[in-house]
Amino acid sequence: MSEINVVPYIDVMLVLLVIFMVTAPLLYQGVDIDLPESTADPLPDDDSEPLIVEVDRDGRFFMSIGAQSADEPVSAQEVVSNVAAVMRQNPQTPVYVRGDGQVNYARVVEVMAALQGAGVPRVGLMTQPPADGG
Repeated sequence: MSEINVVPYIDVMLVLLVIFMVTAPLLYQGVDIDLPESTADPLPDDDSEPLIVEVDRDGRFFMSIGAQSADEPVSAQEVVSNVAAVMRQNPQTPVYVRGDGQVNYARVVEVMAALQGAGVPRVGLMTQPPADGG
C-alpha cells in the first residue's frame, strides 16, 4: 500500500512557524516617546520657547508657541505644517503635548504621530502635579 509521508509537511509547517515568530515583532507599529524612569520633576527653565500642542476634551488640537496661546482649533494637517516650519527655523525647539484627562487616547497618539511626521525628534508629555502635593 501507498501511504502519504507527512514528515515534509511538518517540516514546512515548523519553518513557517519560526518565520512568523521572528517577523511578528517587527510588524508592531507605535509612536516612540521617551518616558521618565523615575518620578517626574519640573523641567529646568531655559531660553528657548516651547511649542505646545494641546488636545482638549472634545479632541480638538490647539497650538501655542511660548507665551502665545491659540484660541482657534487647528487640524492635524495644520499641526504638521506649522510644527515643520518651526523645526526648520530652530531644530532644538522643545515640543510638548498637553492632553485633557478625559480625551480619547487615540487623539493624543494621533497628534504624536503627526509631530513625528513633522520631524520632531522628541516629544514631551505635560502633566499636572497631584493635588495633595506629593
